[in-house]
Amino acid sequence: MGMTHGNANTFPFLAQPICYVPAARVLEAAEAVIKLFRDHGNRGDRRRARIKYLVHDWGVEKFRSVLAGYLPFPLELPKPIEVSDFPLHLGWQPQGDGKYFYGLSVENGRIKDEGPFRLRSCLRLLVERFQPEIRLTPTQDILLCHLPHGAQADIERALLEFGVTPPDKLSVVQRHSMACPAIPTCGLAITESERVLPGIIDQLEVELERLGLAQEKISVRMTGCPNGCARPYQSDIGLVGRSGDKFMVFVGGNVLGNRLNFELCDLVPAKQIVPLLVPLLEKYKEERKPGEGFGDYCQRMGMERMQRLAFDLFHGVF
Repeated sequence: MGMTHGNANTFPFLAQPICYVPAARVLEAAEAVIKLFRDHGNRGDRRRARIKYLVHDWGVEKFRSVLAGYLPFPLELPKPIEVSDFPLHLGWQPQGDGKYFYGLSVENGRIKDEGPFRLRSCLRLLVERFQPEIRLTPTQDILLCHLPHGAQADIERALLEFGVTPPDKLSVVQRHSMACPAIPTCGLAITESERVLPGIIDQLEVELERLGLAQEKISVRMTGCPNGCARPYQSDIGLVGRSGDKFMVFVGGNVLGNRLNFELCDLVPAKQIVPLLVPLLEKYKEERKPGEGFGDYCQRMGMERMQRLAFDLFHGVF
């Protein structure tokens, strides 16, 4: 995902399917990829010392052909499998083996006790009581697995006791939001992220409810620098730290994360992010096609029109 501000020679790039590897040979395949990059990766420019640029510059066919010479077994083409859904696995779910798991939404991955909200204490109690297997999801949520059928009531009582909102009571946009730690945890951060996004989501919830869009799956990702650890370049709305309290705003990705978005506006103050987005969401409500997501709408309108629309509707704010 990473790029460098002001360097057009760097950019986010989606992973490409190269080959299919049986599970028993994954280690050998990984070693082959590492050797290929060792021999052919860019050593002259540290900013481009990434395997994604090799795939981009060569193209998939050449990369696949060269990789075949490093593999100790015949290269097999990837299976024709597409991701078609994005379940968050939240709430009480059957595992299929007679046991259950409970998916708990963790805002921006931060497990903490803060005032009446005591997620850390709640999880400690549940882990000690049920001894579940713990799994972490790509959206920074937590799954308590291998639970008995009767555990649901105890879990929901504990959430209530410790001030933790059950997943089904959270807004759709919050469940699909994510931020990197940024300041003060990460030495690369140039803006806030984890500590700022909740306030932005609070504002966005109000506007989405007003527009009748509260049930739309709109992914919002924020990072405190352009390295993109929370995957902001794939989301419906991406917010990337630029300087101080200013951000680049991207639109046009989607919940599946299989499409890159595009830049809408640069150097947007944090307090102006939601006012910038509201006119676009209003247009989306008026002009969307049936089943069309916000990112899909932005892609259909195109980058130039969306940028012009944002400027025209928001002229004079910055």
